[in-house]
Amino acid sequence: MSRAAAATDGRIRRYEDFARVHAYLLAAAGIPPSLHERLYRKLADEVFDGGEVFAVDPCEGGRQRRLVLASEEPLGKESDVFLVDHAWSFRLADALKQLREVPGLAERMAALMCVDLDRNIETEESDEQDGEKSGSLEHVLQVVETEMARVQERGTDSAAWLELEELGIDDDMLVTLDLSAKFPNLVALNLWGNRLQDTEKVMQEIRKCPKLKALWLNETPVLGKGIDKSVLDSLSGLEIYNSRFTSKAGEWALSFCADIVGADNPCSFVESTLLDSIATIDLSDRCIHKLPEAFSPSKLPSLSKLNIRGNPLDQISADDLLKLLSGFTQLQELEVDIPGPLGNSAISIIESLPNLSFLNGVNSSSIIESGKHIVDSALQPRLPEWSPEESLTERVIGAMWLYLMTYRLADEEKIDETPVWYVMDELGSAMRHSDIPNFRIAPFLFMPEGKLASAISYTVLWPTHDVHTGEECTRDFLFGIGEEKQRSARLTAWFHTPENYFIQEFRRYQEQLQSNSICSSTKIKEAPSTKSVRPNDGHALRVYTDIPHVEEFLTRPEFVFTTDPKEADIIWVSMQVDSEVKKAIGLTDKQYTNQFPFEAWLVMKHHLAETIHKAWGSPEWLQPTYNLETHLSQLIGDYCMRKQDGLDNLWIMKPWNMARTIDTTVTGDLSAIIRLMETGPKICQKYIERPALFQGRKFDLRYIILVRSIRPLEIFLSDVFWVRLANNQYTLEKTSFFEYETHFTVMNYIGRMNHMNTPEFVKEFEREHQVKWLEIHESIRSMIRCVFESAAAVHPEMQNPFSRAIYGVDVMLDSRFKPKILEVTYCPDCGRACKYDTQALVVTLPLAKIECLGR
Repeated sequence: MSRAAAATDGRIRRYEDFARVHAYLLAAAGIPPSLHERLYRKLADEVFDGGEVFAVDPCEGGRQRRLVLASEEPLGKESDVFLVDHAWSFRLADALKQLREVPGLAERMAALMCVDLDRNIETEESDEQDGEKSGSLEHVLQVVETEMARVQERGTDSAAWLELEELGIDDDMLVTLDLSAKFPNLVALNLWGNRLQDTEKVMQEIRKCPKLKALWLNETPVLGKGIDKSVLDSLSGLEIYNSRFTSKAGEWALSFCADIVGADNPCSFVESTLLDSIATIDLSDRCIHKLPEAFSPSKLPSLSKLNIRGNPLDQISADDLLKLLSGFTQLQELEVDIPGPLGNSAISIIESLPNLSFLNGVNSSSIIESGKHIVDSALQPRLPEWSPEESLTERVIGAMWLYLMTYRLADEEKIDETPVWYVMDELGSAMRHSDIPNFRIAPFLFMPEGKLASAISYTVLWPTHDVHTGEECTRDFLFGIGEEKQRSARLTAWFHTPENYFIQEFRRYQEQLQSNSICSSTKIKEAPSTKSVRPNDGHALRVYTDIPHVEEFLTRPEFVFTTDPKEADIIWVSMQVDSEVKKAIGLTDKQYTNQFPFEAWLVMKHHLAETIHKAWGSPEWLQPTYNLETHLSQLIGDYCMRKQDGLDNLWIMKPWNMARTIDTTVTGDLSAIIRLMETGPKICQKYIERPALFQGRKFDLRYIILVRSIRPLEIFLSDVFWVRLANNQYTLEKTSFFEYETHFTVMNYIGRMNHMNTPEFVKEFEREHQVKWLEIHESIRSMIRCVFESAAAVHPEMQNPFSRAIYGVDVMLDSRFKPKILEVTYCPDCGRACKYDTQALVVTLPLAKIECLGR
């Protein structure tokens, strides 16, 4: 084929064509120009040679995989590029359906995500066999006699340390062992994982061991029976209980965490010379609220490496803790939660502790150079969790947020409203996170025909540093996202970040909200002052509109239509009329428009919540709502608090400014909540898990509000409203959250709307629930008034004498029939009101005026 013919059909046959067609994609992906031609060759020939260079190894006990460089030759920085296939691509609403229907998909995803093996089956069988042996008194006595012999070797008065972990010891066996008689100087007793159940019998034996410094009853049935207080009250010298420091922890506990004291070196007292020599102490996950007095530079002058991760340390301020640590002049390596007890910034910690060489395993100078406030190399990964009865499909749905990637298709005309999610193949999915990665990846659409319709999606992988054989290949899960975009909080999607920090942030936020009460403390007393827009000479008002329903139903003789917006008295359009539009079309400030300045404070979801919060704090009629672009930490804290308290934890994610529930998701998965931020700015709102139902189905109500003035506030509530019903019966089954027709009510865009006239609905609703709709209507009326009072009080700049507007207000009732505000919609679609729901239920006037509070 000639070059001219090739150019005509658009098919890419040369590198130059590839570079021209994909120029924007190559730049957006950040692929080094030196690799562009090599990438083209591999795409054109479909070369997947990663398997010859890399190997996938199991880690984390088989619950995760990692990617390592397997080639004998090292891989230089930006020396090669590799194609990663997409094993599964989907729209979120289709995920469950595809896993159920596509042959082999659930099995492949389960294997890739390490959720396909119930390892407990073999373990339980082996445990049962071992249990027959270990649960016998004879076997336990052998272990005890071995320790008795060791004590004899050290001297009969020496301290004893007894390890009896998971030996099948029950209550009667513990009594029979009579440990206090055999070990009068017992300082540590490990009964972890035994079959102890009787609190009285266990306490009877423990009280006989008054010299105990450490006791482990972890994973024993007796723990759920209130034994903790009895143990702590009975053993005055106990410093470690169930792996945690007690309030009496001191030199002995510190020495245990420094490996000075242990099973091989039991003692009841630690000499000062031993403390002087301690260089490393691991105090991680000890539930320490305040460090022991013995933890001081004078007692531990040689301390050079310290780990205090996983401790609340909430009984000492960050400043005081930094001051204490600064006294350890030899301290060079520190592990601490960030954000955490030393604050939110790694840079600030290093500046306060200038002798530090490493913070959380990262070189201090590298942290300063990179400007990163959060270093996360030591965070523990979130691993998939599932129950044995869950199907592979359910397990994949639960684990997929640890693996998913996303992109959104776009061409010259528009951006696809719904994002595409995908899972890389086994090689790509094995790449783990590093704050200092040695590889980078980017999604890439190859268009062999030169058009988007021919696009094939890949992920491109290339080294950003020199990598040597056997070295792990890592990427930054949050590439390009710094602390200004809440990096530390977003890492919670993949890692166990410090919950205490987020809970504190949530509590502070709650206190701040509770102090907000502009509307409840300030009454707006301005009297209505707007006047009619009708001219004094009585001539008809000229209306310019692009809304079909206005053209069809505005038939009163006081109005006539014009096709020239410059001639109109009233501009009533669906588009936003800002200063640029006015200038372009030639409009003046004396023409009436159907929108108020700054009305985004009402009609954009994050602004609406912020406006209400500033005005009312946390009113009952607004579900807990968080702008994830600014308040992710507070949301995580709320989520963690609810989880700790055993409360329901379902949330709904809503884009700031999308209609028709586009990109809206219901989930109880914290990783999902955080990952969904990647598809655009959203609010996260507490889901109404127990809504009022109509014949078993969810519903919401659309009210129409006419606004004549913001300051003073003049609003009117149309007596005509309508109900929107879900198609399916309501359920909280996990898999139902993918069913649009179960959890959402806007059905007129999917072609399966079950219309019901409002009078019929109200009559049946009153009969079903034995309530009076008039009382419900009054509570809704009051709530709507409060919503618009919020805007008037917080944003008086919205007022404009030449503005008039109609807004749709969506309301849902909870199971107590209390109203909840969902959203306020600009220029609502009133098609149903015009065609079907035309009968007023609360008959007062054609438009029922809502008086402002305080009038």
